[in-house]
Amino acid sequence: MDKIKLIIIAAFFSLACSSLLAMDLKREINLKGEWRFEIGNNLSYKEPDFDDSKWEKIKVPDRWENEGFPGYDGYAWYRITFNVPSGLKAKKLYLQLGRIDAVDRVYLNGKLVGGKGKFPPQYDTAWEERRRYLISPKFLKFGTDNVLAVQVYDDHGSGGIVEGDVGIYSRRDVLELKINLRGQWKFSTGDNLKWTAPDYNDSKWKTIAVPCYWEKQGFKRYDGIAWYRKKIKLPATLFNEKLILMLGKINDIDQVYFNGSLIGYTGEFPRDGHKAKYKDMKNKERAYFIPPHLIRPDGENVIAVRVLDVGKYGGIYKGYIGITTRGEYLKYSKRK
Repeated sequence: MDKIKLIIIAAFFSLACSSLLAMDLKREINLKGEWRFEIGNNLSYKEPDFDDSKWEKIKVPDRWENEGFPGYDGYAWYRITFNVPSGLKAKKLYLQLGRIDAVDRVYLNGKLVGGKGKFPPQYDTAWEERRRYLISPKFLKFGTDNVLAVQVYDDHGSGGIVEGDVGIYSRRDVLELKINLRGQWKFSTGDNLKWTAPDYNDSKWKTIAVPCYWEKQGFKRYDGIAWYRKKIKLPATLFNEKLILMLGKINDIDQVYFNGSLIGYTGEFPRDGHKAKYKDMKNKERAYFIPPHLIRPDGENVIAVRVLDVGKYGGIYKGYIGITTRGEYLKYSKRK
């Protein structure tokens, strides 16, 4: 199989298996209702001190054709002023604008928050995408008024902020990963404890996406033991940190090795005539402290994960995959 085919297959499985982490969102500020609206394309409209008092009033969400602008195609701007309570300072906030037809750029207090699609002349619609943008705390003014301005372009049919639960949402079940390890890992079925060794040559192993069940990646109906391996280098900024390895959720049980040493496990593999202990382990989030003396600061570090699946689906299938600091992990675990 040539290199191009391998890349296409890898991309296909990454797409099939990659799902956004489910967000536990709570609406803190309802932005549904009356907004100010004006047609045209003037970037000064994004500035928080711009006087929009003579603009038309329009309902959001809805098609602008339903709000007194039938047949209009082109640029338009939405603006709304809202207060952000000081009590939201400690929360991770998202702006949710639902579906916008067709292209948008969003400004909060004059600062670009995000956007989907491309404006002319390289027009590219994003009408089918739901808009959700992470808000940087430095863009917000807590305890006072904030101005949100949304630039929209539509080339035909319906236009505007057309549908969805529009508002500011908080999410507190967020973990900041310092190293994101989602993506391609080396993988082999079978079992050999020599595979824990950091210098083991895994170049002939298969490559699969993590997180994703291995049944979805060419190992249909495989039950038993399999291994994952990943090589990483740590940035200098992490050399003096206490680090936690996050491996999401694993079906069913696992043992995790860092540079050849066991750093943790969930469940128990069968031994000495005893059966494996795996009940309810697949729903437990894996987090393992990495002893500092095991870390190679100036070279490659190898993570090896031994997994036993006892039926139906197997593997590292969901959740945060990466390395975070002890401080970030504590904040995350206390918020859950």
